[in-house]
Amino acid sequence: MSYRGLILDFAGVMTTPIGQSSQAWCAGEGLPADAWRRTLEDDPAGRALYVELELGRMSQAEWNRRTAVLLGVSGDNLMGRVHSGVRAVAQMVELAERARAAGITVALLSNSYGVDPYNPYTATGVWDLFDVRVISGTEGVAKPDPAIYRRTLERMGLAGSDCVFVDDHRPNLAPAEALGITTVFADGPGTAARVARLLDLDPVEPSPAVCP
Repeated sequence: MSYRGLILDFAGVMTTPIGQSSQAWCAGEGLPADAWRRTLEDDPAGRALYVELELGRMSQAEWNRRTAVLLGVSGDNLMGRVHSGVRAVAQMVELAERARAAGITVALLSNSYGVDPYNPYTATGVWDLFDVRVISGTEGVAKPDPAIYRRTLERMGLAGSDCVFVDDHRPNLAPAEALGITTVFADGPGTAARVARLLDLDPVEPSPAVCP
């Protein structure tokens, strides 16, 4: 079928995996390699803070300060320091550009990291690639809540069956599928090529290269 919309996740889809950068940062701070992940995902206090950030109920600056206490590090631009190695993936940038050139509406659907003092979307240079941007911190609702997918479709002016959604977390795919959206699990450098085929675009060749 002919799709009219492409919805893309940010971290791990438009960018290199956060884990690569966070592990390098942990090593530089003398922390265990998985300290960042464990604090944000496994530590109840850390997870609660991160949910507040995602939903826009806490500023990034405050989140930096309070999460730094849990990690035992400086809170100065904590998010930016941890994400310093994150880069846009060149083939995904090319995919978004080709899709827009072909008349496909391209949307960013991202759970929020906050934007001040570190704005991940402008730092990686991907912000201007999108016709529609839906960020959980602005919406007050985050993936996998079905409401944020419905809002994305409404702002694109499209039905679910018109769209393809790409995400690197499987739990985020099911709500999209329930709305009739075709989903693609982002699992490596071949993702852009697979999506290009779905959209009947010229091939996007897998490459390890990333945008500066």
